[in-house]
Amino acid sequence: MTKTIGHPRALLLLVACLPLCAPGLPAQSKQSVDLLITRGTLVTMNPSRDIQEDGAIAIKGDTIVAIGPRAELSARFQPKQIIDATNKLVLPGFINGHTHVPMTLMRGLHDDVTLHDWLYKYIFPAEARNVTEEYVRWGTRLAAAEQIRGGVTTFADMYYFEDAVAEETKAAGMRGVLGETWIDFPAPDNKTEAEMSAYTEKFLKRWQGDPLIHAAAAPHSIYTCSQKTLQDAATLARKYHAPILIHTAEMQKEVDDSLKQNGTSPVQYLDKIGILGPDVVSAHCIFVDEADRKILAQRQVGCVHNPSSKHDARQRRFPRSQKCAPLVSP
Repeated sequence: MTKTIGHPRALLLLVACLPLCAPGLPAQSKQSVDLLITRGTLVTMNPSRDIQEDGAIAIKGDTIVAIGPRAELSARFQPKQIIDATNKLVLPGFINGHTHVPMTLMRGLHDDVTLHDWLYKYIFPAEARNVTEEYVRWGTRLAAAEQIRGGVTTFADMYYFEDAVAEETKAAGMRGVLGETWIDFPAPDNKTEAEMSAYTEKFLKRWQGDPLIHAAAAPHSIYTCSQKTLQDAATLARKYHAPILIHTAEMQKEVDDSLKQNGTSPVQYLDKIGILGPDVVSAHCIFVDEADRKILAQRQVGCVHNPSSKHDARQRRFPRSQKCAPLVSP
């Protein structure tokens, strides 16, 4: 017997972790499916960015079988359950482009200081004292629940014990681009670069080909990683055709130190040592100028821009026209 459910929320988010397949051939009789979402306004992500009024989506197991007009899909499919999405938008799941999901357990630890002080005086010491694999698992579970409730189905993450983050992400049914952190001081999971390299390689091998988990290497930043660490992490990631996640140009001190030590901006330094490319996801990208933006675009870097990050708001020196231009790779 078909069961009809009216969805209570004004915005209906369709889990994007479901793989989309082409509609099957017309059948002589109705095809059995598990779920039919009907009467909603479908906001698609196809090349034409079509919006389907009075649309429907047929789902069987973990696969979207068909998307189209309600009348057409109702005639083709026999669902076990129907969700009536009248006056609702049916959207692909949202994507969170930069996270440290276990840090949900550190929320509110300290505010109103510069990013540099926040990291070195509060976060890094707290992580050294508290972060274990069990800590990471519970933080990831909490973050997964919060993200799912907000309609996020995919996220990019960089933290420690990232293999545990991957296990909990998969258990939650979410998709993740998950980076194991490399940093030039003893981390909670690995104390030396050799340990970081061995852990990351094992991590990359384990999750190759997984439909939900995309393992990555994550050198933290130019201010916590030497040139060798940055290049070693990138080399290992590219050996396995894995993404590279990194913080880039996120505070004024980072820019000042790079100009003093490297003679270039953080973006230009990363380009000079061969890090930037279409496999790189750069987080923040706040303190960049026109030359930096041009390099990022030319290298097809994915930039997760964060104009609301205000740790160093009082230290910003770029003119207003330069400090917050959105960066999106082609």
